[in-house]
Amino acid sequence: MAGNREKDWGKDKVFREGQAEQVLDTLFFDFIELAEKLQPKIVIAENVKGLLMGEAREYVRNIYKAFDKAGYYCQHWLLDASKMGVPQRRERVFFVALRKDLAEPFLYQQDMFTVNPKLELDFKEPEILFKKVADYEGDIISEYAKRAWDARVLGDMNIAQSKERVEGMKVSDMNTFYVYDDKVCQTLTAKGRHGSLLFSKPIRLSKNEFCNIGSYPQDYNFTNNNQWGYLIGMSVPPLMTAQIAKKIYEQWLSKL
Repeated sequence: MAGNREKDWGKDKVFREGQAEQVLDTLFFDFIELAEKLQPKIVIAENVKGLLMGEAREYVRNIYKAFDKAGYYCQHWLLDASKMGVPQRRERVFFVALRKDLAEPFLYQQDMFTVNPKLELDFKEPEILFKKVADYEGDIISEYAKRAWDARVLGDMNIAQSKERVEGMKVSDMNTFYVYDDKVCQTLTAKGRHGSLLFSKPIRLSKNEFCNIGSYPQDYNFTNNNQWGYLIGMSVPPLMTAQIAKKIYEQWLSKL
């Protein structure tokens, strides 16, 4: 799996995960170059939804060219984790590439100009509301944040909207979203526990809730316990990956 953030393309960045300095807009192509050398049967890569928008679309065209040069048929899908058994709305672009020498049994005329190996990634799992995975044992928010939380109204998406109603309070934290009991949780972010706040109680998401929402096992070893929120927020939910892998096995690998 490989991913990068569109707002950071072209920038030198030190990864918190431990990598050396890396220009992010070459990371995807380093990944494809490695696939060209190793020649696995199938390659799966992930990226942000913004990759399909605006000028970033040229980046997608270059990804297709690089996969073609590496000897693969490439296709991409925009998938939502909430339709794949994950209790989180998380849209991500997945590139799935099949090695050309294995593709003949699956090839079909996708449109007038495109031949591809047929693969259907259609997911319709029932949505899982937050209350189904909640334990309500997260950290209590500060008295300052509580003043804004007390001013919340139904429909507020983030605490910044609540702060607008409190006289003298600086409007900030637009990325600290509310989690509603009767809705699917929004996308977890690298802000970890500081990026979310329950609407029904003045507390943040607990570690167990983060694991549930990210489809991580409760006993997952995060090594550095303070990093669990960041790591889950940055990760593709394991169940999302498993669902894709299952479809690929059923439609391709099991028939090779």
